[in-house]
Amino acid sequence: MSQQRFLPDADRVSVLLGMVLLAFAVTRLLPAQQYTLELQLPNAYFTWTIDLNTIATLLAAALTATGMDWLLRGHATLGGQPTYTHWLLPTLTAFIVGTTLSLLPANALWWFGFGVAALVLLVVFLAEYVVVEPADARYSTATVVLSAMSYAIFLILVAALRYADTRLYVLMPVIFLSAGLVALRVLNLRLSGRWEFGWAAGIALVVVQLSTAWHYWPLAPVQYGLLTLGTLYALTSLSGSLAEESPTWRAAVEPLVMLALVWALALWFG
Repeated sequence: MSQQRFLPDADRVSVLLGMVLLAFAVTRLLPAQQYTLELQLPNAYFTWTIDLNTIATLLAAALTATGMDWLLRGHATLGGQPTYTHWLLPTLTAFIVGTTLSLLPANALWWFGFGVAALVLLVVFLAEYVVVEPADARYSTATVVLSAMSYAIFLILVAALRYADTRLYVLMPVIFLSAGLVALRVLNLRLSGRWEFGWAAGIALVVVQLSTAWHYWPLAPVQYGLLTLGTLYALTSLSGSLAEESPTWRAAVEPLVMLALVWALALWFG
């Protein structure tokens, strides 16, 4: 018996992708006006600078979430299932891509990044649509693509934050939240829909602790991103194997090998 294949409505995909990309393009036309938020505590003083580009990026992420719901409602087998599971990665992708584009200079590099952003978003939208139905012939491929994209956008985010010389009190919650969300979604895909909130929170806590220490090292953005990514990948892979009840020694082999390879690559970039 032939396996089924489900594809989203081309018009809906085009509208969703076009609206998100339009939001990114508009950021290049906005004035560079900034707003400063201040918080005075007994022994500390915090400031956050927000500009119109940041607000537009947040709106683009929100648009992506609502747009994914609209896109998935056209799936033939969705029925009354909730769609919020499939908002997570597209929304995070839109936010990270938009943040990265806002850091690029307004020249040919920005347009290259804009084209890459369009491709990345399209792949994520299509893959999320496919994994709605486990019986789809491309389900296994789509889960691999989504997992790989999750790690890739996390690397982009961490490297961009390092490049922007982000303050530690801003860096820590962003890395904690993004690492937790990536681990949660990757484990959900690997474990056939199971939600491992405890594992995801623990992984995020370890990742943010190590990234905080590395914040004070003289590391290039790519080095910092690779060190953090290697940790996230190894812990997520290990927790997934343990959740599948693999023997501890066997579960630890692949994560340790990949951790060594990614960290070695980070040192090579030095």
